[in-house]
Amino acid sequence: MSDGFPLFTRRRFLEAGASALFLGAAGEGLRYGLTPALAQAASETKKRNERILVVLELSGANDGLNTFVPYGDEAYYKLRPRIGLPEKKLIKIDDMHGFSGGMKGFEQLYKDGKLAVIHGCGYAQPNFSHFTSMAYWHTAAPNSGQSLGWIGRLADTMRPDGAPNFIVNIDETQSLAVNSSHHTPVVFNQPDRFVRKGDAQERPIFEHVAEVPEAASSSQKYLAEVARSARDASQQVREAWSGYKSPVDYGIFPVNLNKIAALIAAEMPARLYYTSYPHNSFDTHVLQAEPHGRYLTYVADAVAAFMRDMERIGRADDVTMLIFSEFGRRAAENTSLGTDHGTANLMFVVGKSVKGGQYGKRSSLTDLMPDGNLQYTIDFRRVYATMIEGWLQHKDSAAILRDTFETFPIFT
Repeated sequence: MSDGFPLFTRRRFLEAGASALFLGAAGEGLRYGLTPALAQAASETKKRNERILVVLELSGANDGLNTFVPYGDEAYYKLRPRIGLPEKKLIKIDDMHGFSGGMKGFEQLYKDGKLAVIHGCGYAQPNFSHFTSMAYWHTAAPNSGQSLGWIGRLADTMRPDGAPNFIVNIDETQSLAVNSSHHTPVVFNQPDRFVRKGDAQERPIFEHVAEVPEAASSSQKYLAEVARSARDASQQVREAWSGYKSPVDYGIFPVNLNKIAALIAAEMPARLYYTSYPHNSFDTHVLQAEPHGRYLTYVADAVAAFMRDMERIGRADDVTMLIFSEFGRRAAENTSLGTDHGTANLMFVVGKSVKGGQYGKRSSLTDLMPDGNLQYTIDFRRVYATMIEGWLQHKDSAAILRDTFETFPIFT
């Protein structure tokens, strides 16, 4: 299979216990599913009521300094005399920090003790390419090559048997973060379009392939398994979405979180969900102020709504969300009333089991790197380790992250 997607062999398919099929809809990418034969395994996963991790990627490098604004530090306004957010327009949290004015959803989560802000996250020898730096975050392997994502490796370690539908990736294409040795992620963008494409003449053939008798050859049985799996998976996702009715208002732009809520409400067996804000939306080089504030409002509204929805369906105790970007922005504004690619940034952890507040050390606005960038104070893999061990309660994060990292006491 081409176009940058991982190759899936027949043996890997059988080992994983799931099937993969490319569905030809433009922009829909790879699609993976659950077969009827594996329905019991899905049911057993739900019975264990295991914890769920949702990861939200803010693609394009969100400007952390204009998200959780250090208004109490005069250096902030010296570095950003034109795009620095005025104190009177902020949602003040303490004598130093305030959220961007439209982030009412984050304000409430923070006040309720359900939002943790981790300062100064980054890595040594930072790379300023979106693609390269995001690959480092996706694989948890800065300045090195790695074909498997940290979410994929986490799934492999948690369930080496390749439990079906353990990972769901809602996006246009599959993220490197979910690449796995033993798991085949469910990948889709529009749940109501998650179907195998074909014209009227082809559809009976698809159904016939799915019903190959037991006496068929091993190759025919394999093809039948693929066809059945794709058919059943698309039906399961479509039914979950069509049956999802929520009174919760996710705002103008739900950031795919309502789709995740629909699958959780439908008792999808996934433990790991991954999605992203549209590609490079946060790459604010020019006239940053208005669009950046709007995007932050969308995110804050959607995240807060998602958490309310989890309360509504009785799953708030089971779900925690991690939010990150591939890097931050440069400390000083540029001549185009925007900000250029930077280094250290914020990460957020949201959930009912979170001990809200601020963690880590804020990057200094006066002791900058020679190129004017912020010094990172926290290796981002410490936060990954915290999610693995503190939230998912899987104690061997070193095996996944290829090193040992001290965790934060974020969870109750």
